[in-house]
Amino acid sequence: MDPEPLEELRAEGWGRPEGARLGWSGLLQLAVASGVAAWATWAALLMPGFRRVPLRLQVPPLPLWPQQGANALALLQGRTGKTVDLGSGDGRLVVEAYRQGLRPAVGYELNPWLLCLSKYRAWKAGYHGKVSFLKKDLWKVNLSDCYNVIVFLAPSVKPPLASKLLAELPEEARVVAGRFPFPSWTPSSTLGQGLEQVWAYDMKEVRRAAQQGS
Repeated sequence: MDPEPLEELRAEGWGRPEGARLGWSGLLQLAVASGVAAWATWAALLMPGFRRVPLRLQVPPLPLWPQQGANALALLQGRTGKTVDLGSGDGRLVVEAYRQGLRPAVGYELNPWLLCLSKYRAWKAGYHGKVSFLKKDLWKVNLSDCYNVIVFLAPSVKPPLASKLLAELPEEARVVAGRFPFPSWTPSSTLGQGLEQVWAYDMKEVRRAAQQGS
């Protein structure tokens, strides 16, 4: 095809949907609009509950992939005792944990919008009044009666959280971390690969390793 007809086709937007010719100016406007929309969503839906938490301990909600959750619960299969999800988000893991026999099942979440969604999810599953979603700061919750702890949190909070778990959890407890491992702990087992990988830590082994290393 001759260069001139090709340029004419490009100028007419051939092969693209109507109105798809954004150009650099349009792309910039779209990027700005997307950023404003994301900030507005964070401010309106995700920020509530964070204002009283120190910046270094804030735990922004991250989307949970189905396989991530399935892998986490697989590492708790056959266990008993109180199961908690620290930063439970929309409540999917807590509801599924209860469905699989991990009871009592509790989610700790500061965001009121996510708490409402969690409670609706539990009601829809027929577990209203059977699972618990509590508006509590995970840093202020006593975890001494928790035997199964699920942690899908950002890596920045893992070191201080590790200290809290070591100090409070019973010897028989198991911690399952998704997305990011605890950097100073050696996992007892792991499941999945890449972004779907999860790590299980048995507190008895973690404490033994900590004592040997001190």
